[in-house]
Amino acid sequence: MKLIKRIELAFEKVIWNFRFFVLLPVVFGLFSSVKFFLIGTQDIWAGLSLEFNIADPEGDITNRIVSYIIGGIDYYLIGIVLLIFSFGIYELFISKIDVRLREDINLLQSESLEALKSKLVKVIVVALIVNLFKKTLSLDISQMSDLIYASLAILLISASNYLLHLQASDTPDPDD
Repeated sequence: MKLIKRIELAFEKVIWNFRFFVLLPVVFGLFSSVKFFLIGTQDIWAGLSLEFNIADPEGDITNRIVSYIIGGIDYYLIGIVLLIFSFGIYELFISKIDVRLREDINLLQSESLEALKSKLVKVIVVALIVNLFKKTLSLDISQMSDLIYASLAILLISASNYLLHLQASDTPDPDD
């Protein structure tokens, strides 16, 4: 009986330590986050480095500047998604981040997988909104159906954002 108990304890220890494989997506998520922040910064810098034409404030150059800056913001949002993912997965599977606990900042805190998914979905929806905004800047509306599709996309994004706000208001806040 003692042999079975020792085998069981050894097996449970192996299973428990398998959670450290989660460090792979955490580390690569952090590296990816940094990469997206750099890409976003490069996009915004490209937009800021373009010469603004005062004589044509709604011209092609202005659209390119706005497109670069909006694109940079979109990359920043994806980087934030990866950052939230990395922090959340680490805290759920490995350990609470002690530095965060000392500073009493719970911005990146996720108490459960459901809370982590909820945070990620909210940021992803914002990223989709920004991406849609960027795409509509370069949209060439030549037919009535193009306008209907663009309007429908905006309506669907707005409805999803509204539903997210409804869901968030129905969910009790763990800080209360």
